[in-house]
Amino acid sequence: MSEAGARGATAPRPGSASPKGRRRRGSPTSVGAWPVAFIGLLMLGVAVFYYWPIVKNIITSFQQTNAFGGDPQFVGLDNYKSLFAEPEIGSAIGNTLLYTLILLIGVPLSVAIASMVELPGLRGKSVYRMIYFLPYLAMPMAVAQVWKVLYNGNFGLINQFLRVVGVDDPPYWIVTPGFAIVAVSVFGLWCSIGFNVIILSSGLKGIPRELYEAASIDGATGVKQFRWVTVPLLTPSIFFLSITTTIGGFQLFDALFAMIGRGNPAEPKTRSLVSLFYRQAFVDSNQGAGAATAIVILLFVAIVTVIQFIGQKKWVNYV
Repeated sequence: MSEAGARGATAPRPGSASPKGRRRRGSPTSVGAWPVAFIGLLMLGVAVFYYWPIVKNIITSFQQTNAFGGDPQFVGLDNYKSLFAEPEIGSAIGNTLLYTLILLIGVPLSVAIASMVELPGLRGKSVYRMIYFLPYLAMPMAVAQVWKVLYNGNFGLINQFLRVVGVDDPPYWIVTPGFAIVAVSVFGLWCSIGFNVIILSSGLKGIPRELYEAASIDGATGVKQFRWVTVPLLTPSIFFLSITTTIGGFQLFDALFAMIGRGNPAEPKTRSLVSLFYRQAFVDSNQGAGAATAIVILLFVAIVTVIQFIGQKKWVNYV
């Protein structure tokens, strides 16, 4: 055999490894055991602490139990029928929706504040961000006590100011039905603006400055740049805040519990859906009714969130 033929028979093909040193490659979909093990542990925790309580709550909503949750008896839709037959369910839904709508007002307000904080050439931006973010870091229950003093009908700072400007008989804010839920909503709005401003400030930093320069060359002033450049490119952050704000609004409880409390004459008219759940499950020890209320809250949040996700296709701009 010729030397060339011998070389051709023994030399490996270009790009191929020898059988002895060749490593087996897994398929593109094969990730190995360790990633699956780590993700599996995480998903196990999520399933135990998140999904199983939801499933258990759904089961409990069709049952009637004793005060300690034992001796369950299947009652079908009776808990849901009793919930919607309660006279205060309408006011609870209305209070929750009103609180959520007032919180949503804070989103465009936060857009304006964040745009002013992120103005080019403004000094002390970090200080302004800290000032707006501090209320979000403070303990809600402690801050609520301060707002209770501000809302006090006799010596509160708000009523003192109203008397100075000529209001002779300002309302007792947190003990008057109708005013109480608005007062709590303003408190929630004040607490949420700091978080909104930080998220929107991050979104503003992601807008290329070249777009503002191009708009300026085309003759767009500051207001037009805000309308046609800032707001459209900030819509992903606005959409995110609208989702989180809506979910937070439907979870209204701690602000009401801290500022209104029990024994307040305005308390029966200012209950939210979560307050109703708390009274049924933990005060009246009716866990089946409380579970049904929790499922209704979950459905409300899910429906509103799905509507928001469907509607965002028409106004959210992803660059």
